[in-house]
Amino acid sequence: MYEIIAFYLFSFLTITLFCIVVFSKNALYSMTALAGGMIFISGFFFLLDADFLGVVQIIVYSGAVMAVYAFGMIFIDTTKDVKETVKAKRMIYSFSVAIAVLLVVIVSSPIISKNIIVSTPMIEGVGNSKMVGYVLFTKYLVPFELTAVMLLVAMVAGIVLVSKKMDISLSIKSDFEAKGEFEEGVAK
Repeated sequence: MYEIIAFYLFSFLTITLFCIVVFSKNALYSMTALAGGMIFISGFFFLLDADFLGVVQIIVYSGAVMAVYAFGMIFIDTTKDVKETVKAKRMIYSFSVAIAVLLVVIVSSPIISKNIIVSTPMIEGVGNSKMVGYVLFTKYLVPFELTAVMLLVAMVAGIVLVSKKMDISLSIKSDFEAKGEFEEGVAK
């Protein structure tokens, strides 16, 4: 019963946050909703007793989204579009309190309930993370290594692209300064 409630709650919240990602015009709102959606996806792994994958989901994907968030704050001036006008403050507070209460009930329900049992067989002496490591480094070693190489290439390519754009912007700034048209960080 608790698993069904948690599943539907995580599903609703994940779909809602990803809709915010798609339909939001502000990049910072989109990235914040993306990070929240990734964290709620990890809830599905915890429901399936895949604790290791849930933690990896939070650390790797949400951490990557936070890195993108930081780059977005550095390179995109998103504060010019932000005009906070909240008309229904009571509704927002009510939803926040309801979600907080639901999360407390879902997290505390296994502690309160005595009828929850594990239905999947476990191998004695082998933990979840040990089995994941065994499968990754035996059966899926080549795809694992190829993924690592692809991520490294993507990171180097991103650094090269950003450095070229920074060189261009610095040369434009120095041209304006040479002409005396650059004043307090804004070209005349």
